[in-house]
Amino acid sequence: MSQRGPLTTAVVTTVLGVALGGLLVWRVYRTKRKRAPSFQKEALPPPPPAEEESTAAQRGLGQDKDGGSRAVPCQSAAPPPAGPLPWSERLLATKPQTVSSEDEWLQLWPRLQEELSVFPVLGLDCEWVSVKGRASAVSLLQVATYSGLCVLVRLQPLGGGGRWPFPLSLVEVLRDPRVLKVGVGCYEDGKRLTRDYGLSLSCTVDLRYLALRQRRTALSNGLSLKSLAADLLNVSLDKSLELRCSDWEADQLTLEQMAYAARDAQVSVALFLRLLDLLPEAGPASTSGSSYGELATRCQGLVDVPFRGRVDGEDGDRRRKNRKQQQQQQPPPLPAAESPDSGDQQVPDPRRNSRRKPLGVGYSARKSPLYDNCFLHAPDNQPLCTCDKKKAKWYLDKGIGVLESEDPFVVRLLFEPSGRPDSKQDYYLTAKENLCVVCGKADSYIRKNIVPHEYRRHFPAEMKDHNSHDILLLCTSCHAASNVHDGALKQRLAEEFAAPQGCEDGVRQLEDPERRRVRSAARALLTAGDCLPRQRRDGLQAVVRNFLDLKEEQELSSEDLQLAAGLETRILNEAYVPHGLKVVRVHAERGLEGLMALERRWRQHFLSSMRPRHLPPLWSVDHNHSKFLHKYGANLPVNLN
Repeated sequence: MSQRGPLTTAVVTTVLGVALGGLLVWRVYRTKRKRAPSFQKEALPPPPPAEEESTAAQRGLGQDKDGGSRAVPCQSAAPPPAGPLPWSERLLATKPQTVSSEDEWLQLWPRLQEELSVFPVLGLDCEWVSVKGRASAVSLLQVATYSGLCVLVRLQPLGGGGRWPFPLSLVEVLRDPRVLKVGVGCYEDGKRLTRDYGLSLSCTVDLRYLALRQRRTALSNGLSLKSLAADLLNVSLDKSLELRCSDWEADQLTLEQMAYAARDAQVSVALFLRLLDLLPEAGPASTSGSSYGELATRCQGLVDVPFRGRVDGEDGDRRRKNRKQQQQQQPPPLPAAESPDSGDQQVPDPRRNSRRKPLGVGYSARKSPLYDNCFLHAPDNQPLCTCDKKKAKWYLDKGIGVLESEDPFVVRLLFEPSGRPDSKQDYYLTAKENLCVVCGKADSYIRKNIVPHEYRRHFPAEMKDHNSHDILLLCTSCHAASNVHDGALKQRLAEEFAAPQGCEDGVRQLEDPERRRVRSAARALLTAGDCLPRQRRDGLQAVVRNFLDLKEEQELSSEDLQLAAGLETRILNEAYVPHGLKVVRVHAERGLEGLMALERRWRQHFLSSMRPRHLPPLWSVDHNHSKFLHKYGANLPVNLN
C-alpha cells in the first residue's frame, strides 16, 4: 500500500492537470469565438433589420396611466443615427402619432400644417369594422405627410360618435381644395367619411389612375396598394385578413394594428412621390414642383375621379371575405340555371367563376379575329382592299366574284368597282396581325377607337365612313391604360374649348326643383291625406294650387292631385351641347384643316402616351389628309350632323 500510494497520487495529479489545462484552453477558445463577430459587426455599418421597418410605427406610442394609447410628440423625421437611409426608407420609418381627443389633434396640427405648406400632399386611408358583411362607421382615419409624419385619427372618440363637432382644422384640411389627398380608393373613402360623419373630402387622386398614366407598373400584377408598393418601392405590406379585418373599434389598438394603419398612409405618399419622380435622396422639398399648382397640373384629369375598375386589393379582399361569410350563413346556393343575379356587380359570383381575373377586365375580349386578311381584286386583278372572309364569300355566293386563291383568300370581282386605290402603297392593301399593337399580346384583344366615338360621330360622312384606319387592336390591360390617358386629353380639350364634361352645363336634362316640390306635395296629400296636421295640409295644398293656377277657395280634386303627382320633374336643357360636338364645332370653323388637326392630335396622343411597338404598316397620323385636301380643298365648309 505504501509503495502504490505515491504512484497513484502522481497519476491522479497528472490526469487532473491535463483536464484543467484542456478546460482552460477550451474556455479561452470560446471567448475568442464570441468576440470575433462583434468586431466584425462594428467594422460594418449595421443594416436595418426587416422587422424594424414594419414595426417602426409602434415605437412612437406611449401609454397613459389607464393603459390607453397617447400621442408622443414626434421628434424628427430624420434617419436613425446608425447611418443615412434613402428618403423612401426614412419616410416609412417615421413614428406615427395616435389622436383620440381634440387636445391631441391640436398638439400635432402645427407640425402637420408646416409640412403641408412645404409639400401639399396627404397620404390617406381609412379602416372600419364589418359585421356580417355590413360595414360600420369608419373607425380610423390615417393621414401622412411627405416626411412620413403619420397621424392616426380615431374618429369615434374624437367626434363622440357624431355627438360633438370635429376640430375645425381637421375639417378644413380634409376639404381643402389645395391639398391633394392620395391613396388607393381615397375617393370612396371620402364618400364613407361624408356618410358616417359629414366630413367632406375633396381634391383626391387615386394612385391606380396615376400608375396607369405613368405606365410605371406591370398591369398584370394588379393595382392594389400592396402590388404598387412591391413593384415601385420594393416594400412588402402585410395584408393578412386577420389584421385587416381586426377590431378597429377596440378601446386600445394593438401595436400591430397601428403599424399596419400607419404603413398604408405612408406608402401612399411614397408611391405618389415615386410616380411623379419626386423622391430624391434629399427629399421632395429640395426639388421643384412642390407647389399645389404644379402638382395639380401633373395630376390633371385625375382629381376627384372615382376609379372605374374592378374592386382589387385590400378593399376587394374585404368584400370577398364578407361575401363568403354571408354565403356561409345562407342556405346552399341554387343551381346555376336558377341562381339569382348578384347584387354587387363588382364582385364575381364564386358559384360561376372562382378564379381571380387580371386587371383591366371590365372589358370583354373578342372571341374571333378582327382581321381575316382576305383580298378583293378588280376585274383586271388590281388589288382593291382587304376584307373579312364573310364579306369575301358574299361576293362568291352572289355570283359577282370568283375565287382566285385559297391562301391568301383572294376574290376577283366581276364588275367595275366604284373606286380604286390611288397607289400601291395604301394602308388598306396591307395584311394586319391580330395582336395588341402596344405590347404584342395575341390571345386577348379588343377594338380601340383612336379618335373617340364622341368626336368622330360628329365628323362629316367623308371623314368617318369606311375608315378603319383609326380602329386598332389592344389587349384589355392596354385598353384600360389607354382610356386613362384619353381622359386626360379630354379634360384638356374641355378646358381649351369651354366644353365641360359632367357638370350642370353639360347635362341634357335638368331637374326642376319647383316641379319636384309640387309633385312631392301632391303625393303626400294622396298618401297621408287627413292624417296630416291641418297647417301642414293647407301648406301642401297651396303649393299645388299655385302651380295649377287655381283660386285659393277652389278645392283640389282627386284628378288635380293625380295630375300633380305624376309631373315630370326633368326639363330639357336648351343650352346643352355635348362635349364632343362642341369641340368638333370649334375645329370645324377652320374647315377641313381644323378637323384634320383634331384627328391628328388624337392620333399623336395615342403614339405619345402608349408608345405602340406593333402598329400595322403604313399607319400614319396624317392618314388620308392629302387625299382630302386634293379632293375637297382646304377651305371646304363643313356641315356637321
